[in-house]
Amino acid sequence: MDLVWLEDFLAVAEESGFSRAAERRHVTQPALSRRIKALEEWLGAPLFERSTHNVTLTSAGESFLPVAEDVLRRVLNGREEALEAARFKAETIHFVATHALSQTFFPDWIRRVDRAGAGAAIQLVASNFAGCERLLLDAQAHFLLAHYHPTLTSRLEPDRFQRIELDRDVLIPISAPAPKKATRSGGQRRAVPRYALPGASNAPLPYLTYHPGSGVGRIVASFLATKEPSASLAPSFSAPVMLLVNMAREGRGITWAPRSLVEGDIHSGRLLRAGSKEWDIDISICLFRSRARITSAAEAFWSTIKKLGKSPIS
Repeated sequence: MDLVWLEDFLAVAEESGFSRAAERRHVTQPALSRRIKALEEWLGAPLFERSTHNVTLTSAGESFLPVAEDVLRRVLNGREEALEAARFKAETIHFVATHALSQTFFPDWIRRVDRAGAGAAIQLVASNFAGCERLLLDAQAHFLLAHYHPTLTSRLEPDRFQRIELDRDVLIPISAPAPKKATRSGGQRRAVPRYALPGASNAPLPYLTYHPGSGVGRIVASFLATKEPSASLAPSFSAPVMLLVNMAREGRGITWAPRSLVEGDIHSGRLLRAGSKEWDIDISICLFRSRARITSAAEAFWSTIKKLGKSPIS
């Protein structure tokens, strides 16, 4: 059994199709299909239902998915350890972080950690939550820095991954202020948001929504799905958080953003709350890692984080 087969299997499962998986794996679709067929013959069971437009896992495929992920992750971790022992690899700690946290939280946080004695070579890759999650699952990173909420749908199951809460934040609805109007006495009326929750069914608010791969977007979507009374929103634009905040500043609609990211705008009046605190969403900033052993440098880093006063969340 070739490890390449496992990588092919995971690519088809994640892309729900052979053509997209072949592009991702940089092979032709027939070549990819032959390798998947070889894996199925080795296992003695079909892994995919191919009768529908979207390729789906069979029951055998669903059972084999976590096994393939675990085997590949352990092999890759084992390779790293072997390279360390042979001094072929520097003691570099690999982080993946969501776009917003890589710019707002990570720089100051890593400086504080370094002052606590965890100095090490760091490599940081920024992506959306789905991309970060894939890199951690594939053992291409030691740690994942992301926002977390209990409703967040994720493949980082607690029995295979653990996390430490590093800080807390709040997602708040924001809008540009409405154009100011003069009062009868010649003064200016108090600033109010251009778009205010909950909106009206006959005039839904333009909603600046997140890309489907965004962790914050998943959290907001889960919150809105159960919120009563519900909000009247009409999605008008989809993008990463930094661009959504810029669009909100321009008065293009309403969105939810981490309070730490827009505090300056709120203080200056460039942005306003678009709703009362009942529309706020409490979130955590968490560091995730595999429960399997990682490199010695990464394990030492994790120990330093625990000594700073936070305990792993099981």
